[in-house]
Amino acid sequence: MNHDKLKKSFKAFTKTASNLVKDKEKTMKTVHDSIAKATANKGALTQIWEQMQLLFSVAKDYANGSYTTIPKGSIVAIVAALLYFISPLGLIPDFIAVFGFIDDAFILSLVYKQVAKDLEKYQAWKDKQNIIHI
Repeated sequence: MNHDKLKKSFKAFTKTASNLVKDKEKTMKTVHDSIAKATANKGALTQIWEQMQLLFSVAKDYANGSYTTIPKGSIVAIVAALLYFISPLGLIPDFIAVFGFIDDAFILSLVYKQVAKDLEKYQAWKDKQNIIHI
């Protein structure tokens, strides 16, 4: 797999995501489409499943307005990764058995690592939301 070619391909999705995050409804549709595709292909995504769940969650909370403190660059990168994931135009077509999700997993993991500190802050916020106050 050519990582430079993959990163260049991903850059186009970043431009699209930059505009998309301005529209909360379209962002939410992207998240829902990503969740549906991931769920349908869970077996092929086992190694990055937990990471994907956190990416879905932060994108969903951003789109519904409940978590907006994430830097714009981070949410754009996350949404771009989700767009890449749901796109049939990936470097390796998803229908190719075993190898179809390698490029998707690479991009999702790359973005996850890139925004890890923001995801830690989000997770801490999320944990606080689950505390029941008496």
